[in-house]
Amino acid sequence: MDRMSALKDKLKADLTASMKSRDEIRTRTIRMALAAVNVEEVSGRTSRELTDDEIVKVLTKEAKKRREAAEAFGGAGRTEQAQAELDEQAILEEYLPAQLSDAELAALVEEALAESGASGPQAMGQVMKVLNPKVAGRAEGGRVAQAVRARLAG
Repeated sequence: MDRMSALKDKLKADLTASMKSRDEIRTRTIRMALAAVNVEEVSGRTSRELTDDEIVKVLTKEAKKRREAAEAFGGAGRTEQAQAELDEQAILEEYLPAQLSDAELAALVEEALAESGASGPQAMGQVMKVLNPKVAGRAEGGRVAQAVRARLAG
């Protein structure tokens, strides 16, 4: 518990800066992100310091929650709340690695297929096991699974 991750340091520094500039949305979003990180750190048997990769996973999960909430609010005709969720999602995505394009994802799927020697839909698990570490934090799991499923189906 002696050394904080660089990403957590950046979040804390940005929180201070957003408080000084009175940016309420950014302050609220970063506070929520740090709270989610802290909850993750103390979950389990012993508390621990998260690595940057683990923090990226937490932030990805939070960004996904914002996107889903925005869709739900938008579907219910509550545009103000939907926009607030989208604003928070945009702030969270500033701390995440750039998302893979469809072409980049397709290339990684091809690599994983070649590496695992898999063919046919029943081999999806093998391909995902090889592919997930390569795309971690850069593509949503559902999107990755859809690309693999489409490629294995032919």
